[in-house]
Amino acid sequence: MNFDSLGLIEPLLRAVKEKGYETPTPVQSGTISAVLDGRDVMASAQTGTGKTAAFTLPILQQLEAHPTRGRNPRVLVITPTRELAAQILDSVLVYGKHLKIRSAVVFGGVNIGPQIRQLRAGVDILIATPGRLLDLHGQGAVHFDDIEILVLDEADRMLDMGFIPDIKRIQARLPAKKQSLLFSATFSDPIRALARTMLNQPLEVDVAVKNAAADTVAQHLYAVDKSQKTRLLSHLIRTNQWTQVLVFTRTKHGANKLVKELTKDGIESLAIHGNKSQPQRTRALAEFKRGEVDVLVATDIAARGIDIIELPHVVNYDLPHVPEDYVHRIGRTGRAGSEGVAFSLVCADEIKQLRDIERLIKKSIRREEVEGFEPTQQLSTVSPPSGGQNNRRRSSAGGVTRMENGRGARNRRSGGRGGNGNSASGNRAGNGGDNRSDSRPDNIGNTSAGNRYSGHSDNRNNGNAGRANIRGNDSGHRAGGRSPSGSRVRTSRA
Repeated sequence: MNFDSLGLIEPLLRAVKEKGYETPTPVQSGTISAVLDGRDVMASAQTGTGKTAAFTLPILQQLEAHPTRGRNPRVLVITPTRELAAQILDSVLVYGKHLKIRSAVVFGGVNIGPQIRQLRAGVDILIATPGRLLDLHGQGAVHFDDIEILVLDEADRMLDMGFIPDIKRIQARLPAKKQSLLFSATFSDPIRALARTMLNQPLEVDVAVKNAAADTVAQHLYAVDKSQKTRLLSHLIRTNQWTQVLVFTRTKHGANKLVKELTKDGIESLAIHGNKSQPQRTRALAEFKRGEVDVLVATDIAARGIDIIELPHVVNYDLPHVPEDYVHRIGRTGRAGSEGVAFSLVCADEIKQLRDIERLIKKSIRREEVEGFEPTQQLSTVSPPSGGQNNRRRSSAGGVTRMENGRGARNRRSGGRGGNGNSASGNRAGNGGDNRSDSRPDNIGNTSAGNRYSGHSDNRNNGNAGRANIRGNDSGHRAGGRSPSGSRVRTSRA
């Protein structure tokens, strides 16, 4: 199948071709025709598979087929973050370059005046985060009377409990008769049920395993003490000469602290999070994309809005409390069919988050230890399925392989020696109660055809830590080998 077979008009096909795309992705081929037919759609696909184009292309065609020159927007796209809003605007401008469609993006953190003037001049497609959208509506700067299409992008986050009040307030102000589209990388069952109450007999498109990470992303986990994480990260960056690394931390303070320590160690780094002004965030992202800084440290506010071509490495400095955020984080690499690598630096305190993540992605991530950074507190060993053994393998410089049996006895073999010794092995399990991260940057900025006013996004992460049973599987490294990081590692199955 190619884009010609989807019924798109020539100006859109030309823009797609100029972008370098020839074959639609599964989510695009599964939804574009349905959107063109006016159907409500609920689509789930992995991050980096072309969801934005899946709704942008058919919406542009519908507007072109029935042109009007009124001031009120006809299409409303709601997103959780300013970065994602800006990214969607870029797609609208790229794919609509041969059409006369007016578009704008609004989010907070900047002067509201230019946004009001832009809206009064007239706009066809309005991309917004909820807070500033409600502010503008309350001031009479934007009216929803002519909305024909509503899009909730990253709908799982938008429909999370923290956003329901704002979404309901916006929904109540929209015309009852409209086309509604929900796109996201992940949908939990409760979110699916809630989303269906907002749609009219929707076509449900599920082109990926629910809550799964893309196959193009290789996942690695390095067990390390919390106090050694920064040293290990610096070691990995220097040893492997990484020049473009996106690092995620749980908190804004943690991001700032990590940037300070990396910069002190001679590694060019910048932070991007909700406490940064929009100009600061835009500048940091631009410098990272241009390769002027090696490391961009971000909180989860940026996880769903950063789109960098062939980003090679993502690092989870801290595991997220919400397991779905792990999928979105590592989805910043391995996009559009390219390959990427995601590394997680995990300490014993994070075993609960790790278990939740492995339960979500239905995969056990192989534990590895970098030589010289072995943790004093081991990650707890989880029994694999079918009564199998948990084996840890350590590669040492002398070529000695040590295998540890995870059943409670430890067997050691050294190369060429016949003897082996047994010792009781103890596992230290990390535990924790329900952890909740609740950050709500209210961000919105306005942009149109070259002018971008950015700002603050409405963002709330509600994490409920549930207990998980992990089924162990792996595809790992040979004993005596090296990890993709280039460092000698100790690996274990869990």
